[in-house]
Amino acid sequence: MCEKIKKVNSWLGAVFGDQPVPQFEVNTRTVDILYQLAQSSEARCSDTALLIEDYKQKASEYQADAAHLQDVLLQGVGLSGASLSKPAADCVSALVDNATLLRVRDTSLSSFLPAVNNLTSELLEAEKSNRRLERELRALRKRLGATLVLRGNLQEDIDKTAKSQAAEGAKAEERLLNMDFVTAKARELSNRLERSEAQLASRNMDKSITHQAIVQLSEEVSALKNEIIPLKTKLEPYMDLSPSPSLAQVKIEEAKRELAALDSKLEMKFLSSVSPRPVERSSAEGGHFSRCCHIDCCRT
Repeated sequence: MCEKIKKVNSWLGAVFGDQPVPQFEVNTRTVDILYQLAQSSEARCSDTALLIEDYKQKASEYQADAAHLQDVLLQGVGLSGASLSKPAADCVSALVDNATLLRVRDTSLSSFLPAVNNLTSELLEAEKSNRRLERELRALRKRLGATLVLRGNLQEDIDKTAKSQAAEGAKAEERLLNMDFVTAKARELSNRLERSEAQLASRNMDKSITHQAIVQLSEEVSALKNEIIPLKTKLEPYMDLSPSPSLAQVKIEEAKRELAALDSKLEMKFLSSVSPRPVERSSAEGGHFSRCCHIDCCRT
């Protein structure tokens, strides 16, 4: 732990230099984190130093190669950078810039051709990718247009739904009020029904005249009527037949006897209502004859 703290303090001092090191809470977690950062920083600084040394070495090598080439050109051809004309210097500078841009080792044709071919391939791939992206962009624009139209339709539907919901909410509130009224009315009618049933029970009402009994009796009557209908249908063919002569004769005789009994009763009532008088024989016979005629007339 002490070694880590010393390492962290030395690293922080190297990082901040002349500036004061900020205060921090010294605990195991903080020290471990700062120690890991110090190790990572030192490793990165070491790698950076190695790269710098490598670049310096390559730069010195390139400078040595450049000096050697200048000596070769100066001794062999008699050319130097100062002896070149401005167009030649511009061409050489452009050649160097192209070589740097293409990242070739030298300015020979064998180095430039592969680099140009690679750039051409990259250009073709970029154009192909550009065309693909344009197609995707057109498809996305179409989808965006359809999405915007759908969004407008959905917004209209939402507005309509909101209006309909508001109307339905008002109707629901009205129905709730009506339901409260109906509930109160039903409770009142139920109480009245209970009181009426209690009154009927206290008065010993006959159950045969209740509504339920009457309804049941009506149903039974309807069922009997339905049962009579097929019987009437069966009797309809026999309604047109002539009665039996013997039965008709019996009925006639019974009617005659009833008529004779009625005549005798009428005669007795008539005789009892007339008081007797002392008259002469001839007069009595005439009266008897007249009474008999009157009775015969009444019989006829």
